Amino acid sequence: MQNHTTFKPLLTLTHAPINCHFSKNSDDFVVREVPLYKASGKGEHLVCEIQKKDLSTQQALSLISEQTGIKIREIGYAGLKDKQGMTTQMLSLPRKFQNELENFTHEKLKILSIDFHNNKLRVGHLKGNRFFIRLKKVMPSDALRLAQALKTLDTQGYANYFGYQRFGKYGDNSEAGREILTKGTLQGKRLKNPKLSEFLISAYQSDLFNKYVSKRVEISRFVSDFSESEVMNYYDFDKTLVKALKSQKQFYKILPGEVLGHYPFGKCFLCDDLNTEVDRFTKRDITSMGLLAGAKAYRASGIAKEIEDVIFTQINEYESKLNGSRRFAWAYLDELDFKYNEEKAHFSMSFFLQKGSYATVVLEQILNRDIFEQSDF
Repeated sequence: MQNHTTFKPLLTLTHAPINCHFSKNSDDFVVREVPLYKASGKGEHLVCEIQKKDLSTQQALSLISEQTGIKIREIGYAGLKDKQGMTTQMLSLPRKFQNELENFTHEKLKILSIDFHNNKLRVGHLKGNRFFIRLKKVMPSDALRLAQALKTLDTQGYANYFGYQRFGKYGDNSEAGREILTKGTLQGKRLKNPKLSEFLISAYQSDLFNKYVSKRVEISRFVSDFSESEVMNYYDFDKTLVKALKSQKQFYKILPGEVLGHYPFGKCFLCDDLNTEVDRFTKRDITSMGLLAGAKAYRASGIAKEIEDVIFTQINEYESKLNGSRRFAWAYLDELDFKYNEEKAHFSMSFFLQKGSYATVVLEQILNRDIFEQSDF
């Protein structure tokens, strides 16, 4: 049972939880990686597409290493994929291992294609992922609610939280990362594995990111649901700001001085002209960028910075030790499709998400409830 030491963020939608059965197995959860670019067809690297079943990316790399003799550090990949379910992703290997790779066989891992390319794949060299999810034991009334929830998210977008995978089986990765960052040790001992330390600290950064995005969702709800005077009193916002927020018709309210970014690719910049940027936001040309605290991260100003400072004050003195950046706080579904099989009581959906977004986070917001009590991460 998960301890839930990690902060649980506000979900985007407010409808009553939807009951159904979801199992993250190879029939009901399928992930297909979409590469950032096509292989060039020449070069000293092999680029292969693999299909794995109920294996983590690291487990897949270990199997390939064992059979081919290639060192794991020589294998490139664009992103980590879920252990549960059926997933495809691209890997790169030195060309000299072509024969070994072509002869590779394993019941849970297939090589779907092999091509050549000029360089090794690096983390981030992907456009995003296509997901297929099947829900079971769905009553007709709940199928209608699922369809409406999907349409709403498709129209307004969703809070781009980090998913449960980031925080560990017991939800304690963030607290472990905070302890390592602030004390240099975990439970009084210094970790010998620097990559593990970095991962746990990144979970702490991710937890703070979720807290900030959740605060923005809270503000957006409050502005929509309460009067100007109530908003002013609750958040200590001035009247000009509240009027500006109230005038925004979209759910997620943009703040003056916050960091925005071109969507889905592009540089960050400050929101100086609120009216102009709100218009661009509603057209999905730009989006809100949440903070991953650390050195060189693009900084907000004004009220947006004040809200960030409340969330990130506990990490400020350690920022010089961290790599800071910005990440989509608000994102969108693409290529959405769904259907309901009443006879089988199955509801299926498929969509594309930009890299770094979690299908499980989207599913939780559709169902408006936790979908896992624990994970294998």
